[in-house]
Amino acid sequence: MNFTILLAQAAVEDRLFGLDSQTLIGALIQFVNALILTGALSFILYKPVKEYMEKRSLKIKGQMEDAEKAKQKAEALVAEFEARLKDIDDEAEKILEEARLKAAEEGRAIVENAKHEAEAILKRAQEKIEFDKIKLREESRLYIIELAVNLAQKYIESSIDDNAKEQLFEEAISKLELSKWQS
Repeated sequence: MNFTILLAQAAVEDRLFGLDSQTLIGALIQFVNALILTGALSFILYKPVKEYMEKRSLKIKGQMEDAEKAKQKAEALVAEFEARLKDIDDEAEKILEEARLKAAEEGRAIVENAKHEAEAILKRAQEKIEFDKIKLREESRLYIIELAVNLAQKYIESSIDDNAKEQLFEEAISKLELSKWQS
């Protein structure tokens, strides 16, 4: 500390920093030491640092290439999945269209069957109506015959005597016997 004080006192009063020969020699020695240290370190460390930097550069380059390959692969997969999705959408649309057509065809078949069944029911109903008409005509005819016979019988009973009745009865029986044998 005394030395520092002496140097400070030795400095010229009007200068801020006193440059004397000892300070210049000390600065020169430090500069030479720095050059020697820099040269020695660059001679010793240049090759390993250069190799490390090259390895690091190659590693980064490899990682970038891998990343690019992975990106291309991902893009290819995305394109493939989009194509599959489109194919699936097309397939789904095709299946839906087939289902619509099949449903429409089945609907037409059901309507056609219903028409045939309705026609068959209508035909059976018309046949039954025709049969019922014939049956009703026959029943009406028989009823009218029976009614006519009853009316005729009442009229005859009131207007014919017993002998005439017997003669008419005999004629009717003979006609009936003849008609039975003929048919």
